[in-house]
Amino acid sequence: MSVHGGAAGSGGSGGGSKATGARMTRISVPEIVARKGKDKIVCLTAYTTPMARVLDPHVDLLLVGDSLGNVIYGFDSTLPVTLEMMLAHGAAVRRGSEHACLVVDMPFGSYQESTEQAFRNAARLMKETGCSAVKIEGGRDLAPTVEFLTKRGIPVMGHVGLMPQSVNTLGGYRARGRASDEAAGVMADAVAIAEAGAFSVVVEGVLEQVAQAITARIPVPTIGIGASADCDGQVLVVDDMLGMFGAFKPRFVKRYAELADEIASAAASYAADVRTGAFPGPDNVFGSLKKSS
Repeated sequence: MSVHGGAAGSGGSGGGSKATGARMTRISVPEIVARKGKDKIVCLTAYTTPMARVLDPHVDLLLVGDSLGNVIYGFDSTLPVTLEMMLAHGAAVRRGSEHACLVVDMPFGSYQESTEQAFRNAARLMKETGCSAVKIEGGRDLAPTVEFLTKRGIPVMGHVGLMPQSVNTLGGYRARGRASDEAAGVMADAVAIAEAGAFSVVVEGVLEQVAQAITARIPVPTIGIGASADCDGQVLVVDDMLGMFGAFKPRFVKRYAELADEIASAAASYAADVRTGAFPGPDNVFGSLKKSS
């Protein structure tokens, strides 16, 4: 997916918009499958507990994407992301959510070696994060891995088209499916992954007609990003959607806020107050010592 320590006193229950009361029931994988061709599936990425709390009431699916390598760690690609990173952030998002179906990406190198390696690492992700499913990138070559995992109780979300973990072999982040043979290859990948047992398939960075054809062809939901409004759902990297990357804006991103500008303005105001002595004011410090009786 494209993207280019809490304060003291912040408390475990703060930072979200969730109503208090009875605990919500988390959306299950079968419920996501049942949305095929029906109500659109709303998905955003999340990497931290506070963000998960804010997003959880509004989405059907939270994806702890390996895009955290770009968003959180400042890597140029997702390739340096480790399993330990995904474990830590997956568990954090789980702690901050109780409604959305939770999917965690398997990072590069954690599943490609063998089906057995994929199972060990996927099982660890599910055990240690409490996620509902894992996501892997790949098409026909990875279909046996998807089948191996799903037959052993691990729900899998697929990912075809533009696959960031394969950026070096694909030759960059260009849209896929412009040539007829390439479009046929993306279709074949999606069909193979769905037939292998994936419960949904992310379709990223492909021509709209290709995404439409895939959505019509496979029996499980498609989640589009840079694809088509006709996909069964949509996902965006939350920091892209919130305008956290300044002037950088991929074609397929719609910004719903410009938080980078707001944060910069707030930081400038804070800095000015500190330098002039306006902060902390009387309301921001503790009172005088009481005299002993």
